[in-house]
Amino acid sequence: MKRILIIAVYLLLYSTSFAQEQENTIAALERQAEALADEEEPENEDDSFLQQLAHFKKHPLNLNTAEAADLKELMWLGDLQIENLLRYRRLLGNFLDLYEIQAIPTWNTSTIQKLLPYITVNKDKSVVDDIKERWTAGEHNIILRSSLVLEKSVGYQKHPDSGNSFMGSGNRLMMRYSYNYKGLLKWGILGDKDSGEQFFKGAQKSGFDFYSFHLYLSKIGLIRSLVLGDFTVNMGQGLIQWQSMAFKKSAEITSIKRQATVLRPYTAPGEYNFHRGAGITLQKGRWEGTVFLSLRKLTGNLEKDPVTDQGHISSISASGYHRTAKELEDRNNLRQITTGSSLRYSFNDLHVAANAVFYKFSLPLQKQDRPYNLFAPRGKTFANESVDYSYTFRNFHVFGELAVDKDLNKAFLNGLLVSLSLAADLTLVYRSVSRRYQSFYTNAFTENSMPVNEQGFYAGLSIRPSDQVKINLYTDGYYFPWLKYRVDAPSGGREYYVQLAYKPNKVVEMYGVFRKDAKEQNITAEGLTVGAPGTISRQSLRVHCNVSINRSLVMRSRVETIVYNHKQATAEEGFLMLCDLLYKPALKPWSGNVRVLYFETSGYNSRLYAFENDVLYNFSIPAVFDKGYRYYLNANINISKWAHRFISRKTSVECWVRTAQTLYPGKKLIGSGADEINGDKKTDIKIQLMVSF
Repeated sequence: MKRILIIAVYLLLYSTSFAQEQENTIAALERQAEALADEEEPENEDDSFLQQLAHFKKHPLNLNTAEAADLKELMWLGDLQIENLLRYRRLLGNFLDLYEIQAIPTWNTSTIQKLLPYITVNKDKSVVDDIKERWTAGEHNIILRSSLVLEKSVGYQKHPDSGNSFMGSGNRLMMRYSYNYKGLLKWGILGDKDSGEQFFKGAQKSGFDFYSFHLYLSKIGLIRSLVLGDFTVNMGQGLIQWQSMAFKKSAEITSIKRQATVLRPYTAPGEYNFHRGAGITLQKGRWEGTVFLSLRKLTGNLEKDPVTDQGHISSISASGYHRTAKELEDRNNLRQITTGSSLRYSFNDLHVAANAVFYKFSLPLQKQDRPYNLFAPRGKTFANESVDYSYTFRNFHVFGELAVDKDLNKAFLNGLLVSLSLAADLTLVYRSVSRRYQSFYTNAFTENSMPVNEQGFYAGLSIRPSDQVKINLYTDGYYFPWLKYRVDAPSGGREYYVQLAYKPNKVVEMYGVFRKDAKEQNITAEGLTVGAPGTISRQSLRVHCNVSINRSLVMRSRVETIVYNHKQATAEEGFLMLCDLLYKPALKPWSGNVRVLYFETSGYNSRLYAFENDVLYNFSIPAVFDKGYRYYLNANINISKWAHRFISRKTSVECWVRTAQTLYPGKKLIGSGADEINGDKKTDIKIQLMVSF
């Protein structure tokens, strides 16, 4: 009776909220990805989170049987919310209706609306039935993708003997086959050719420059997960190992905690951030243990000592490009052996884990002799160990990780998530990483791209005074005890962020963002050749609005400005304005969207970013700077009815076409180096075909 009353009360309180149209789930990820792009120069090619969302859209996660590891795959759920769901289920049994999730403490309306398309409370089949069906009842998926920049860059025009010419065509090609049965059994193969790389000739006689394979099984007796081929490893809070997608500072303040299964199959076209070998996770009662072994080749910049003729690697390439004679010369010239383990103990709301990872390289690593590289990794062998933990008490969730490297240099991160009420959440994070600390394949919540040489404190607050209004804000202060690239002294900085979101009805949604950060960087005064650290500031203001004109048509618009180093000799300003139209008619096999964007900035330092819709499982967040226009057009059509004349009616066939162009009126050159284009425009064409059966 008590349970029925709880459900009735929550249905009464939130029925008006659920009557509203569901929030655009992808929009939250877009804003997080934009924030990530602004912090990281290398383009991120990890599309695993998009594949996971698409899988849950077709096969919603059953909250009546989902375990903590399964729930962590839903990126909007924090550990505090996961623990409360499991606790609710232990006390009251399985959910009777999907709307009952509103009764779970700390589950607010905003989170629930994002999750609704991806969850269910249906009854699953027995484990015996699942095992029988794993190898036959899954979904096969084939994707073929081709993209091309129409304008020829300098790299395609130079003489091949120069050593800097691209040796292949400008087409970028990707092929991916995958099989997936409810996430319990996955296998697949991927091939990828970057623009400028050869295909079935020259150095790539086997076709694609990069091949990837994976086989993944989970929940088979004691075996929690087993992976062969390419995989990623995620431990603790990313201080010693984290290879999956992880967000840093954004409006979603509760997403700062790293949470994922230790082993995951690798399915992306990126050629660097993964392991190749085998790994297994075993679970018995409250104990869970993982071991893995990887052996793979990397591309490094090889340098030789002119006296001893001994070679060393000054840097490891993460781009995956093998287009020129020089890039091909360095290809796969470094072997890396990696092994590691994790032992975890869980008891109700507490977990503690001990983690270790060990690396051995075939050649010693030795970065260029610069003051800021004094504590950079040197040698052939490296190791990291850590202890990570989390504990939930009522509405408080504490988490953290303490790590050391082979020389016992320390790194520490500790955080607190607090649900102050249904209308407010608080996040606090403190981190301290030694200037001597060394690690590989890491992604912790730090200002630096990798955890090293940093101390900082972050505080975030999310307030929901009503179903229509949401306020997110944070502040982050940090200090770097040693030198950094382009900073020739100990330095620091501070960042402030405020976002106000307003959704007055089902039709209109808008938000405004103000962000300000100031950090120290070398500044060279006029007439001098040597710089000294000075404060570089940046302020940006964004106003974004979504309007649902009808059930089929949505219009989005944005205005954003940025001021870089205000009132200084190096000051720059930037402006961006865009408009999107997204058209998806009901019961029609086609859809499309179009964007028109205008930008004007004083230079690269005042660049701006805007997430772009793309073909399925692909995304782009290009930086725009200087002055110009950019537009793109995406079209998607389901041609299954036509294809059924030739293939099974159980097969789905979809096609995407995308064209994008950037115009720079008055410019004669675009880009730099081998990617430089003679002209005032750059045009991209992309085509993708997907067959599912």
